[in-house]
Amino acid sequence: MSMVTNTLGRYFAGRFLTAAVGVFVSIFMLLVLVDYIEMVRRTSGLPTASALMVAETSLFRVPQLLEKMMPFCILIGAMTCYLALSRRLELVVARAAGVSAWQFISPALVCALVLGVLATVAYNPMSANLRELSKKMEAELFGDAPGGGVQDASGFWINQVNSEGQAIINAARSEQQGMRLTGLTVFRFGTDFQFMERIEAREASLETGRWLFKSVRRYTLDSPAVDQDTMYLATSLTPAQVRNSFSTPETVSFWQLPSYIKSSESSGFATAGYRLQYHKLIAQPFLLAAMVMLAASVSLRFFRMGGVQKMVLSGVGAGFLLYVLSKVTEDLSKAELMHPIAAAWLPVCVGGLTGFLALLYQEDG
Repeated sequence: MSMVTNTLGRYFAGRFLTAAVGVFVSIFMLLVLVDYIEMVRRTSGLPTASALMVAETSLFRVPQLLEKMMPFCILIGAMTCYLALSRRLELVVARAAGVSAWQFISPALVCALVLGVLATVAYNPMSANLRELSKKMEAELFGDAPGGGVQDASGFWINQVNSEGQAIINAARSEQQGMRLTGLTVFRFGTDFQFMERIEAREASLETGRWLFKSVRRYTLDSPAVDQDTMYLATSLTPAQVRNSFSTPETVSFWQLPSYIKSSESSGFATAGYRLQYHKLIAQPFLLAAMVMLAASVSLRFFRMGGVQKMVLSGVGAGFLLYVLSKVTEDLSKAELMHPIAAAWLPVCVGGLTGFLALLYQEDG
């Protein structure tokens, strides 16, 4: 009977899932707590910010951050699982019954592949949607405080030129992939490149051929500031152009990435970041399986043989080096110095082969 389907295999799979989910939930709670404390600090001066709304904002922000840490959750969970089995001598008994290391890890490998598929097709779209909800809630919290709140990097910038002149738009926060902006500052120049006015607005949304600004204050050099409820600014920008400027590949769900890549290509924009994200999500199940193999190669050692601490530290170090490799390949791909497929699959191949060779040496000499 296959090790994956028999009683012992189901037991190993259950122990691995329990450990991996436990690590995932623990890190999730820690990140939510840290983010909530930071959000409380930032909203302490806002009378309209309720504790419940701040907590919901933090709760919706964390899943996307945790998605990047999922391989390490699997690594730590697998190491915890196998070390616990070894400490209770369950692996010793299984070895005495003729079970090999390959049979030990096969249930966990199958579980990691299934978790990776679910993370790609279900968790990723959910985290992207929650991130958009968190941006909307941030806009409600900090909408009356331009530049306040938790900004994405240093804000978003876009430059547009049309028959009316030039406009440089800066937005503190972006929602709906750039279709709605909050915390805006706009610098307008005439066709002769002479400064015309500075505009501050609470929010703006892209309509066909124009931007709609709300809660506007306009500043010019020779007259007092003027307040307006709404204001229109003509634009020749298309949704694809705005999306390319205000969105990041991580905020686009797996199911939307192919259409985003196609629309960016048709508009003449670089698609390396979107392609890399797409192939990384496809490779994610195999990356989680590679993490299981890395964890097994450093945690199947019996406690009575000693050296377990060094093996565990080497596993953590290998995971860190794999993370560094993935960041290097990601930067190279975004700079168009490496093909996105190679950048996405190289860490998977390196991690999987390293774990496979280590297990092969330990098991078969």
